[in-house]
Amino acid sequence: MTWLDSLADKAVGGELPTRDEALAVLASGDDELMDVVAAAFRVRRQFFGRRVKLNYLVNIKSGLCPEDCFYCSQRVGSAADVLKYTWLKTDEVIASAEAGVAGGARRVCLVASGRGPTDKHIDRVAGTVAAFKERNPDVEVCACLGLLSDGQAERLAAAGTTAYNHNLNTSGAHYADICTTHEYADRVSTVESAKSAGLSPCSGLIAGMGETDEDLVDVAFALRAMRPDSVPVNFLIPFDGTPLEGRWELTPQRCLRILAMVRFVNPDAEVRLAGGREIHLRTLQPLALHVVNSVFLGDYLTSEGQPGAADLAMIADAGFTVEGAEDAPGELAAALARPDLVQVRRRGAGTALPANTVLPALASARSGPLPPPSSLVRSCSVSPARLRAP
Repeated sequence: MTWLDSLADKAVGGELPTRDEALAVLASGDDELMDVVAAAFRVRRQFFGRRVKLNYLVNIKSGLCPEDCFYCSQRVGSAADVLKYTWLKTDEVIASAEAGVAGGARRVCLVASGRGPTDKHIDRVAGTVAAFKERNPDVEVCACLGLLSDGQAERLAAAGTTAYNHNLNTSGAHYADICTTHEYADRVSTVESAKSAGLSPCSGLIAGMGETDEDLVDVAFALRAMRPDSVPVNFLIPFDGTPLEGRWELTPQRCLRILAMVRFVNPDAEVRLAGGREIHLRTLQPLALHVVNSVFLGDYLTSEGQPGAADLAMIADAGFTVEGAEDAPGELAAALARPDLVQVRRRGAGTALPANTVLPALASARSGPLPPPSSLVRSCSVSPARLRAP
């Protein structure tokens, strides 16, 4: 029995790994990567089978945040070219959320920029939640509105809100390096307030912000101590115009190790593959499904994700099923059939056209630099005029 077998056995039995074991997962070599994924998959399968829960983000108020979180494209002073608009109307929120539901989402996440909501804002969101739930009683609603004041979580719960998200993001020791306008303890307090009000706690992290392995293990154990039902794992999207622009320190292999470590520390939590997965995991995204049991469908708050149809195809091709659609795998397979991918070769040998070998950018690497990684980051391109509330 290997050390990874022992680690998986402990997690399946509900026993926490030691800090040294969690650090060992992050320090494991590439030759062990598939063993790490396989061990994490044993834990994932024990608690969630082969189901993948789809979640859908709706940015109901974008940009112009007074907080200075260094990673955020909506922060105060951000020069990132992202959409900026005030609160969306209820019917606009419902229309966007129901687009996600039509794509298979079991939870919609309503997110607003800002330090925290006023009581008037809570009334607005509560009314929107109630209206959405009346039309979609079986769909979960998660709110993410910033730091909460006394009584606000209870009012959201009374309106039918299922969960509240507020990420810890990083370790307490590293927090001052990524934000100065509020403290780590403020985030912990908001998660605890939401939990006390009966809302399902949702809290996770962002990797790739200059943290150490010890910081990642610290935040994973801090999350475990709070026992959130959902743990979203984000990978930094280093928007130009933010303090962390140009920071590309993650590899696909590193991302998989981080996900596995979080799974071992939080074996029975809904570990969600969140922002940045497309640009950091890239072609290894399907492997991550063996570790996580939840993903965001489609776009994020201020950046575009891969097409929703590609998400569904990835899940099906990797041998997993979308939660809520387990009884209709044939219908999904038929919908994902791609006869358009069958193309007669018209290039390379026997033709006057160049062969299909490498990307033009790679072919010209000897004569010039490659395009910056930031070219992979795409801001959401929906017209702000269509979304802006009065």
